[in-house]
Amino acid sequence: MNEWERLHRQVERYRKEYPRGTRILLSCMGEDPRPVEENTRGTVRAVDDIGTLHCSFDDGRSLGLIPGEDHFRKLTEEELAEEQRESVGGEEAPVLRM
Repeated sequence: MNEWERLHRQVERYRKEYPRGTRILLSCMGEDPRPVEENTRGTVRAVDDIGTLHCSFDDGRSLGLIPGEDHFRKLTEEELAEEQRESVGGEEAPVLRM
C-alpha cells in the first residue's frame, strides 16, 4: 500500500469514528498558540481530506483538531445522557404518548 492509500484509509476511519454531530471532550491541545481550554466539550462539524476534525466548542470557539497531536475523546453514553438531562432542566425528558 502506498502512502496516499494509507492516508486515505486513515481519513475514512476518522470519518466513521467521528461523524458530524459527535460530541467530544478535549483533554489538551498540542502546539496551538491559542489552544481551547482543557476539558472543553465540543461537536464535530466535519473531517476534512487530511484528517483534521473541525469542531465547534461549547465556549463558542471553532477549531480543527489533529488526531495524534491534540488529545480528545468521544463523550461516553453516560456523559451524553447527563447533557440531555441538563438541557431539560435536570429532569428526565417527558414521555409523549398518543
